[in-house]
Amino acid sequence: MATKPPQGDPVQDAPKVAERKRAAAGLPAIGHTLRMAHQQMGVKRTALTLLSVNQKDGFDCPGCAWPEPEHRHKAEFCENGAKAVAEEATLRRVTPEFFAAHPVSDLARRSGYWLGQQGRLTHPMYLQEGADHYEPVSWERAFDIIAEELTALSSPDEAVFYTSGRTSNEAAFLYQLFARRLGTNNLPDCSNMCHESSGSALSETIGVGKGSVLLDDLYQADLIVVAGQNPGTNHPRMLSALEKAKANGARVVSVNPLPEAGLERFKNPQTPKGLTAGTTLTDLFLQIRIGGDQALFRLLNKLILDTPGAVDEEFVRGHTHGFEQFTEAARAADWDETLAATGLAREDVERFLRMVLDSERVVVCWAMGLTQHKHSVPMIREIVNFLLLRGNIGRPGAGVCPVRGHSNVQGDRTMGIFERPAPAFLDALEREFGFAPPREHGYDVVRAIRALRDGEAKVFFAMGGNFVSASPDTEVTEAAMRRARLTVHVSTKLNRSHAVTGARALILPTLGRTERDLQESGEQFVTVEDSMGMVHASRGRLEPASPHLLSEPAIVCRLARRVLGTEDDVPWEEFEKDYAAVRDRIARVVPGFEDFNARVAHPGGFALPHAPRDERRFPTATGKANFTAAPVEYPHLPEGRLLLQTLRSHDQYNTTIYGLDDRYRGIRNGRRVVLVNPDDAQALKLADGSYVDLVSEWRDGVERRAPGFRVVHYPTARGCAAAYYPETNVLVPLDATADVSNTPASKSVVVRLEQSATD
Repeated sequence: MATKPPQGDPVQDAPKVAERKRAAAGLPAIGHTLRMAHQQMGVKRTALTLLSVNQKDGFDCPGCAWPEPEHRHKAEFCENGAKAVAEEATLRRVTPEFFAAHPVSDLARRSGYWLGQQGRLTHPMYLQEGADHYEPVSWERAFDIIAEELTALSSPDEAVFYTSGRTSNEAAFLYQLFARRLGTNNLPDCSNMCHESSGSALSETIGVGKGSVLLDDLYQADLIVVAGQNPGTNHPRMLSALEKAKANGARVVSVNPLPEAGLERFKNPQTPKGLTAGTTLTDLFLQIRIGGDQALFRLLNKLILDTPGAVDEEFVRGHTHGFEQFTEAARAADWDETLAATGLAREDVERFLRMVLDSERVVVCWAMGLTQHKHSVPMIREIVNFLLLRGNIGRPGAGVCPVRGHSNVQGDRTMGIFERPAPAFLDALEREFGFAPPREHGYDVVRAIRALRDGEAKVFFAMGGNFVSASPDTEVTEAAMRRARLTVHVSTKLNRSHAVTGARALILPTLGRTERDLQESGEQFVTVEDSMGMVHASRGRLEPASPHLLSEPAIVCRLARRVLGTEDDVPWEEFEKDYAAVRDRIARVVPGFEDFNARVAHPGGFALPHAPRDERRFPTATGKANFTAAPVEYPHLPEGRLLLQTLRSHDQYNTTIYGLDDRYRGIRNGRRVVLVNPDDAQALKLADGSYVDLVSEWRDGVERRAPGFRVVHYPTARGCAAAYYPETNVLVPLDATADVSNTPASKSVVVRLEQSATD
């Protein structure tokens, strides 16, 4: 039997701290998984649901985007995936009676943890202008309200259509089609806040803004570099792939400001060895200072150039452009500057170099630790330089591997969720549907917040996600949302964005991945694309949480008919009845999806084409892979300040808070902690257990303060600190973004620590 949600917000002002763990998973992960699943679903539902996760005839985990192997375990899920499934398949319900008992002013005071624990939304809900309570509303009336506001706009560009990475391919394609049929490219998405820097760097250098490896490449690699990533918490099934690669002879280098348990030792709960000793994963740990990665790879590239026979000259001559300019920049790399920028010892860099030179096949994996800095794009370009030098793109066992965080965030972009669409995509859309889509670029996330703040956008529509909590500069973002005429959220569960509203607000409850989707033509399935470009079907098995839910495709189709009129040339009604009809259109618009319905019927799906990987062909402006030669950048820290990175706890997935513990880092019963190197803490006179306010410093002079954080002495890199988001998003200035990609620079925030009034 599932347990009831918490009645009151748990007190989080006294977190407990113990020794950090040196291994991930194992028996504790099994116990934690079963306990949380039982709390949400009960015993029988837990067994029925978890055995369908990531199976070829089951549903895709609504958590991360790590791919599934061809041969799957019966339990093909990780601890955090099980938490994501349990929270979606929960037996807890948020009914109209709940909203009658809790005004919006009360919801706005609650923690994200408490809101999420209340359960699944059951009815469409409407907040009238001036009201403090959501009230139930019919779907017909909800669509009328949205249509009223959209048709009242002076321009379609006064509407913003945001997308979360959970949205299926079919729903995403319909959503962007509706927005463009309406007349706007304002299609910001969660990629703008995470891997936009990766896409920007890779599109320019290799011609495809996605990773170039498949799982088999990891298994065949000689060396795997994991930079700016914590797979033990954020992509736990990646640990199984690293374990298999190690068994095949690969070595692993971890480049990160924090030691992470999952990269130290993995106790695979599906093997006898994993339940006892486990497998050591990292062969070399480079504890780099935040933002020093570009400097590290630039020096490595200089050292490779200086080593006779180390450069793959045939590949460089035949497949690359810009080598001479790159070489000139790389040879200027300086040991002293690099060691200062990285905080590394010379012997560690030299050991890394030897491992590189001893390896024929190299894969570099990365995540948010590299993508959320001012200089993230040149940082990732330098990694591409590193791989190009030795021909490590376009051959088995080698390549780039940006690890996406949300289960279909890459697929949404493939389907056209992008504020700056390629002309070829718009041309195909025009040929297929017979209308001229807008060509002017739209708003990304940061520009959308500015537009809302400045009154240039008046309607905000979110297909999933928790926009308010995910975005930077919390006070600015919330004030911007409150200026909107209407905010709409398509959601499965309650979150803070439902409590920070425009003049009017709607919550539209939708089906989850775990649930059966029955339409007029019969039971439907949707598709997703994983982090390595594999596309496969997802079929829910559970009865919907409420008879009042609509699927995401149905919501888009009904909204389009109401706004655009029933005589619109796009067959929205047909698309709602049968998602196969949507896939037929995708097949004619999106390259790589030809014969979509037949190919996705194959168990396990299919791989999208990737020219650099498949043909060593690079569809860039030069027709070759491009070396680049940007100046080396790294953060410069004023005296008495620390460089803060925001990160997740282990009981967290993006902005969803499953619990108040961070088991691997030794934190229990609280989230307002700041991890500080003991030597830095001593210099700043900060005792372990003392309480501080985190105050960020930015060129605009605005004070951004996050109060009441417990200091935890922790082995971070010197000069660096870490704390959980979304609590620390308030410290990230809206205008502090990456060059080129405009991604919020959440991993390099200059802060001072002031004694808290609560200490």
